[in-house]
Amino acid sequence: MKVFVYPGQGAQFTSMGKSMYDQHARAKELFEEANEILGFRITDIMFSGSDDELKQTNVTQPAIFLHSVILSKIWGKLFTPEMVAGHSLGEFSALTVSDALSFEDGLKLVSKRAHAMQKACEMQPSIMAVIIGLPDEVVENVCKAITDEIVVCANYNCPGQIAISGTEAGIDKACEMLTEAGAKRALKLKVGGAFHSPLMEPARAELAEAIESTAINEPVCPIYQNYTALPSTDPEVIKENLIAQLTGSVKWTQTVRNMVAGGADHFVELGPGKTLQGLILKIDNSVTAESYQDKVTKD
Repeated sequence: MKVFVYPGQGAQFTSMGKSMYDQHARAKELFEEANEILGFRITDIMFSGSDDELKQTNVTQPAIFLHSVILSKIWGKLFTPEMVAGHSLGEFSALTVSDALSFEDGLKLVSKRAHAMQKACEMQPSIMAVIIGLPDEVVENVCKAITDEIVVCANYNCPGQIAISGTEAGIDKACEMLTEAGAKRALKLKVGGAFHSPLMEPARAELAEAIESTAINEPVCPIYQNYTALPSTDPEVIKENLIAQLTGSVKWTQTVRNMVAGGADHFVELGPGKTLQGLILKIDNSVTAESYQDKVTKD
């Protein structure tokens, strides 16, 4: 069974989407529609902006969403999803390509999410770190042992790789303890704040209002959501999980395993980068996985 998956923040690159814009009329039309919806020419930043401009959360998130969704739309008959999933931000891409969200509503929610997260990051200094080489339960137990600061498991990326989120002091303490526990690496990430942690509560509250007022339809196929790692088709359940995602962990390892258990054996990553392809094969090397950053030429 072929399934489609969508990357999250960090997959962006300079010139992303330009070849689609130049070569495909439908892609150009959608990119220009996005410029109108956002009220600024995000394509200028995507195609020729600096790395620093592209790394701004309020630009990065809609840019990755646009790259992923527009690529899916110009695949035409090749795009026949039986399941979809997205990593963090990528969940909005998955919802849009599966027709649970319209293109305009999906982009507006992503833009709202990006601005809300950026504001939350500015309210309190916070950070994330990636922990390599320890079992999940060891990382979980260390986070729970730190009671004077906020530190949580944010992203279950693949076996032996977990991202943690929290206050700067909390992350420093956790990295020290996890290194002592045998972590191969405990590396702070260059991100704006503690995503998928309780520190994102102000953003969750702001985004919840926008999600509740947005029409979400039944998707054309099941979407496996980050918060539960389970398939959803009920619009109300989708809304609840989407709201909970901002302060809850991204259960990517569990999601991939559940998709495989549901029949997935061929994963196609649509969007910038190849991060998910690599993670999927580390989670289950019995499946096949491929990535596309541009329109395929085969019919």
